[in-house]
Amino acid sequence: MKTPNPTPEQTTGMDRRHFLKVGSSATAGLSMGFFVPTSAQAQAAAKPQLNVWVEIEPNDTIVIRYARAEMGQGSMTSAPMIIAEELEADWKKVRVEYATAHENLRTKRAYGDMASVGSRTIRNSQEYLRKAGATGREMLVMAAAQQWGVPASECKAALSKVTHAASKRSLSYGQLAAAAAKLEAPKDVKLKDPKDWTLIGKPIARVDIPDIVTGRTRYGIDAQVPGMLHAAIAACPVFNGTVKSMDASKVENRRGIVKVLNLGTFVAVVADNWWRAKEALREVAVEWDVGEHGTLSSAAIMAHFKAGMDQPELAVARNDGNTPEALGKSAKVVEADYFTPYLAHATMEPMVCTAWLQGDQLEIWCSTQNPESTLAVGAATAGVPQANVKVHPMQLGGGLGRKSPQDFTRQAVMIAKAIPGKPVKMLWSREEEIQHGLYRPASLMRFKGGLNANGKVDALHIRVSAPSILATLLKLPLPKGIDGQAVASFNDHPYDIPNTLVDYAQRNTNVPVGFWRSVGHSQNPYGRECFIDELAQAAGKDPVAFRLDMLANNEKSKRDRSILEAVTKAAGWGSKLPTGVFRGVAETEGYGSWTACVCEVSVNAKNEVKIHRVVIGIDPGYAVNPDNIVAQFQGSVVHGLTAIFWGENTVKEGRIEQSNFHDYRMMRLNEMPKVEVVIAPTGGFWGGVGEPAQAPLAPALVNAISAALGKRIRSLPLKNHGLSLARA
Repeated sequence: MKTPNPTPEQTTGMDRRHFLKVGSSATAGLSMGFFVPTSAQAQAAAKPQLNVWVEIEPNDTIVIRYARAEMGQGSMTSAPMIIAEELEADWKKVRVEYATAHENLRTKRAYGDMASVGSRTIRNSQEYLRKAGATGREMLVMAAAQQWGVPASECKAALSKVTHAASKRSLSYGQLAAAAAKLEAPKDVKLKDPKDWTLIGKPIARVDIPDIVTGRTRYGIDAQVPGMLHAAIAACPVFNGTVKSMDASKVENRRGIVKVLNLGTFVAVVADNWWRAKEALREVAVEWDVGEHGTLSSAAIMAHFKAGMDQPELAVARNDGNTPEALGKSAKVVEADYFTPYLAHATMEPMVCTAWLQGDQLEIWCSTQNPESTLAVGAATAGVPQANVKVHPMQLGGGLGRKSPQDFTRQAVMIAKAIPGKPVKMLWSREEEIQHGLYRPASLMRFKGGLNANGKVDALHIRVSAPSILATLLKLPLPKGIDGQAVASFNDHPYDIPNTLVDYAQRNTNVPVGFWRSVGHSQNPYGRECFIDELAQAAGKDPVAFRLDMLANNEKSKRDRSILEAVTKAAGWGSKLPTGVFRGVAETEGYGSWTACVCEVSVNAKNEVKIHRVVIGIDPGYAVNPDNIVAQFQGSVVHGLTAIFWGENTVKEGRIEQSNFHDYRMMRLNEMPKVEVVIAPTGGFWGGVGEPAQAPLAPALVNAISAALGKRIRSLPLKNHGLSLARA
């Protein structure tokens, strides 16, 4: 099967070197040392600042800047909490404002990486956020000490005030800010001991919720610019196809229609409102050049994956001991194939971007997970210097990884170039969003495990046949032929199995793939932890005891053991269940955190699955905002159950068959089960929160259902097994 994919030049309008430079921050992260904001950078701002993160107004209002995207993950609250903790700020006086990509460019990336991907906002930025807050605190203390003529060591900051206990004097931060901003920032600051935290670890209400529930929040889809036009688009239904010919004669003179554009890989109708543009688009006659992929099907893709399983030499991700030899000596060998399908993101807010090109100046209003990439792609597409681009931060109506790649930004700017001087909002239809996504890769996983005479696992072979996101989307070379996401949770499994072999067949197709929430951890733990249950069953052992017995009693495995014990204890594992109710369990590590899950289910004669209880937990090291962690895990269960029961994108004649929520089903309110969240931080590290909950949910649920049915379910979604979700 030939597997051409769009080049970076096609998807972003920039050369490959530039693409890799700006695009890598959308996924893998940039290697950055700690950044200490300098007074020069702070003074370059419109108002004097303690540093680029903190500005204090005379009325004691503390403005803390947030440099990532907010799409419901809550880090617009958690990240400023970290600064406020070290600043010794009174949280009631804090106002959070977005930092902008163009300000980051102007200050030579003073805010560092701005991408909200990979559950890394806290874990990758906590150090410099803490130091930014501590730096501001020390400057305020120095300003107060200088004003009083006392040693700074005699002064203490707390609740937005600096106090000199000996003289019983105090000054508010608002009174000190102007003087403090003139001081040189200290090079070294002492961070607070976690035992002294007064804000981190407390449940704090999200700062964005009031504006969301009262309708004041403006998402990318809500952008309004005077004189704005609207664009609806249609891309070739077969991926990588192009426009062969276009006839717009039926709509060109219709009321409100401004222009119909043939932009090579897609067609756009620009009108005075979006509905007119969308309806007119239906009557634009387009002949597509679909190339050689018009016959591609799900069956052909599966055959392609299966062929990968039989390749004589595969890329090796992990090789401990001698697995083939050990399997040959095993007392019992268990084998199973697992499969997970392509998945669209289906964000509630589809792809949307407003672009306004005026001469060599470009403004963009966009729901983006990576504003720096938005700026870079916008500049490259418009052909203007990056310094001439402004990206206005907007709240995201969901991201889930889809709004990090910038294909939609490029489209919007291409349209704006064709309508110079006019702002144009380009909005994808739901059909466009589902049928032209960057899908979670489908994956075929083959497991072979060997048990010795005592029922212990002494050999494990995992083979994966799946597309590579890094090779196809980012065009990055694969170290030793391995895409880390394709083998995530396999090559780093925690179990003490002396002989482990993990290998990978890269099987790319014409279906474009991308980063779907929790990426490899959204599917691989399903295969791994379900197969571990199969091994436990073959050994005649309890699934929890079986796992604990395989976890070495050492530093490497202590967090796996800790979270598994915490969650199973909360779930009452081992206690008697009502007749017909069964439990399933799973545990895994992902995004720097450790998670585990227990599900309790029953299945009736109609094959309706009733989920009685979901107990799911996390050890993130430090839990910045427990209230937000609970919300993230509850939301992850909604998102995860949707995918587990119904999520599947299939291909016929080169096209994605699903088109809207009637055939790409979402979970409903009356189907939501009871979710109990266990937060068990052990300290000493900072893990992610937004994505890890997805990892143990599917295997725990499917293990419970398999126990209830008395047979193994080795592929998703569950609808394909005749199973449906009962009302809660």
